[in-house]
Amino acid sequence: MKKIFTPEVKIALVAIVGIVVLFFGMQFLKGLDLFSSEHLYKIRFSNVSGLSVSNPIYANGYKVGIIKSIDYDYDHPGSITVNADIAKDMRVPKGTVAVISSDLMGNVKVDLQLGDVRNGFVEPGGTIDGQLSGGAADAIKGAIPTIKALVPKIDSILTSVNTLLADPALASTLHNANKISSDLTTSTRELNTLLASLNKEVPGLANNANGLLTGARATMGNVNGMIGNANGLLANVNRKVSDIDVSGTMMRVDKTLDNMEQFTNKLNSDKGSLGLLMNDPSLYHNLNRTLSDADSLVTNLKAHPKRYVHFSLFGKKDK
Repeated sequence: MKKIFTPEVKIALVAIVGIVVLFFGMQFLKGLDLFSSEHLYKIRFSNVSGLSVSNPIYANGYKVGIIKSIDYDYDHPGSITVNADIAKDMRVPKGTVAVISSDLMGNVKVDLQLGDVRNGFVEPGGTIDGQLSGGAADAIKGAIPTIKALVPKIDSILTSVNTLLADPALASTLHNANKISSDLTTSTRELNTLLASLNKEVPGLANNANGLLTGARATMGNVNGMIGNANGLLANVNRKVSDIDVSGTMMRVDKTLDNMEQFTNKLNSDKGSLGLLMNDPSLYHNLNRTLSDADSLVTNLKAHPKRYVHFSLFGKKDK
């Protein structure tokens, strides 16, 4: 009797089983639940940027389904049908909108913005309206103009801070302050030692020291009075400066500049005597021609003076 399960048949059966397992395994890895009962809904989009098969579907933050397939409607360009498997226990109210959104990491999902249950429910196989939302990416894009406006201000502040920190005067001031603080500490310690020694050896000197301190305080009071007088003098100077009519002076300067500009414009134009004198070349040529004729006349006068001057004692005319 001929064997049915020959080695060739066994190899073929193993290959078929392997292909089936591979197919269902790939579908399972894509997120498709092959053994659950779900209802199929259609979602209409005009743009499905970033959406792909097996992307999750959420309602109120809870996963209720996945994208099963995406079909482009070639008969109606601009219309895309997305087939979605939604859990059978999920009832979709009429007026629900499916929104495609993405996070900063590029993960795309569909959020169901549920409608009012009082309007009824969409039957399995029905169509849900869809729209595209940029999500976090759009929020960042909206904040970009504000960030761009802040960047120059931050840069200016940092530049000012760097300039201030790089100024040698600041380092010198801090060094001087540190030195003054150190000197004051040393002076205070030495003064305390001296006062303790004086109180111990010569009690009367303590009273003198107190008198000196009182005098020092009086001197400081005089210094404060001098500073107050200086402040008053500065206030008077500021008041005198504020009394100067700066705006009136600037108006007169502007008026003078306007007059100078009008005068310059008249010189540059061909109107008026000065304008014609500076811009009309015929005046130059006429003057040059007149000078040339005068020169010829003088030359002729020198050569033939008798033609122009007639003087005779006897009344005889020389030709």
